[in-house]
Amino acid sequence: MAFTVTMMSWSILEYGKQMAASGELKNAMDAVKWGTDYFIKAHPEPDVLYGEVGDGDTDHTCWQRPEDMTTSRQAFRVDPQNPGSDLAGETAAAMAAASMIFRTTYPGYANLLLEHSKQLFEFADKYRGKYDASITVARNYYGSFSGYGDELLWAAAWLFEATEERFYLEYLARNGDALGGTGWSINQFGWDVKYPGVQVLAAKFLLQGRAGEHAEALQRYRQNAEFFVCSCVGKGAANVPRTPGGVMYHQRWNNLQFVTSASFLLTVYADYATVTGRGAVRCPGGAAQPFEILAFVKSQVNYILGDNPRATSYMVGYGQNYPRQVHHRGASIVSVRTDPSFVSCQEGYASWYNKQAVNPNVLDGAIVGGPDEYDDFADERNNYEQTEAATYNSAPLLGVLARLAGACGGLDEYQSLPQVAAANRTSQPAHRRHPHLGIEQNVTRTWAVRRRTYHRYSVTVTNRSRKTVRGLHLGISELDGRLWGLDKARYGYVPRRWLRALRPG
Repeated sequence: MAFTVTMMSWSILEYGKQMAASGELKNAMDAVKWGTDYFIKAHPEPDVLYGEVGDGDTDHTCWQRPEDMTTSRQAFRVDPQNPGSDLAGETAAAMAAASMIFRTTYPGYANLLLEHSKQLFEFADKYRGKYDASITVARNYYGSFSGYGDELLWAAAWLFEATEERFYLEYLARNGDALGGTGWSINQFGWDVKYPGVQVLAAKFLLQGRAGEHAEALQRYRQNAEFFVCSCVGKGAANVPRTPGGVMYHQRWNNLQFVTSASFLLTVYADYATVTGRGAVRCPGGAAQPFEILAFVKSQVNYILGDNPRATSYMVGYGQNYPRQVHHRGASIVSVRTDPSFVSCQEGYASWYNKQAVNPNVLDGAIVGGPDEYDDFADERNNYEQTEAATYNSAPLLGVLARLAGACGGLDEYQSLPQVAAANRTSQPAHRRHPHLGIEQNVTRTWAVRRRTYHRYSVTVTNRSRKTVRGLHLGISELDGRLWGLDKARYGYVPRRWLRALRPG
């Protein structure tokens, strides 16, 4: 939950204006506060943090609605005798990040979150140890494989971002080697492994001129951040594999968690590089321009939303073809509002888990685990590796969708990026606005073959500026068939050689 709150808060900090423009900012902030309210209750003393309620072994013997649960709700905690630096560090990061989004509207609450965050960081650093060595029941479900070094650095980075207190920047700089932040080059980011996230934040501080005397140390963080970027976009020394359909692939069990989290880091890094004038990322396979990075992110989002070989949306409730048997207790059992009859522990398995039918409740917005390395996916409730949803899958996508759906303030050259592809394809004309380019799309012909409707489109691009435009790249998705007047490039399409320059008008 703490990683979920951290990523939602980071999304709001970077793209809150876009969320506000779509009327979703309050919903996002309310979701964050739901989590931080819980963290405050779970942190009753400076050196005590409750990290788990119930245990996975017992809970998995039952399939029940939350309202009917009969399994033990025993609470497990970390303290000086039973440390959990990784858990406390991530919770400190979440509360520090969240404090920033409430700074203007709820300053008292923001100060409270910072107080808890500082206490948790001090506790995590002073009493070091992995949380799953103390809360052993968590080991088989959420084991701490990366250790606690990344979370200590992660917490310090977020506390510096929230407070500007040099102590936290010095901690980040001086402990980079010992805790792995400047040494580890990793192409995976998620709830367990935070190193790429730390490295991107440290690179942000450096690019913004906030490093001071620690510029050399933060430059090493930045090198690892760019290793991550290059590896994701396919220009690195250890590129992330992709499925035939083009989505990044790490593992069969819940692969999309790494796709959404990587997409967020790529998005913010591209924007940091642009705003600070950094420009292209130098990769072993060639420079990665910010617009290329964003185009790659868009391809990953499009895949999740339905632009893939199966034409399946892996966001539940989005489009027409999305998972109907999500591995989720509350979604798979009829609502208590419809049928308040008690569902017992084993009855849930017999009557609902094994039922070959769609879930009675739609878990709108959830991102499931997703397809395997061949783009195959089985929509079956017992296929938990692919159909189980998690909040840490969806949280990073919040910022990415906000960024793609709305222009990022001041980044005019990116406002022409095509909108996020919809799983429901439409034949309606699309008109997109750009301060320098006019893009108009129209249907010129429509026909039907075997009950399937096809459309032919024409697109007119107009240069509205006073200068000749060169080096134009266009992003196109959700279209099949031949494209006239364009050549395929590594990312998107470019005009034919006879039209490489677009004159005004």
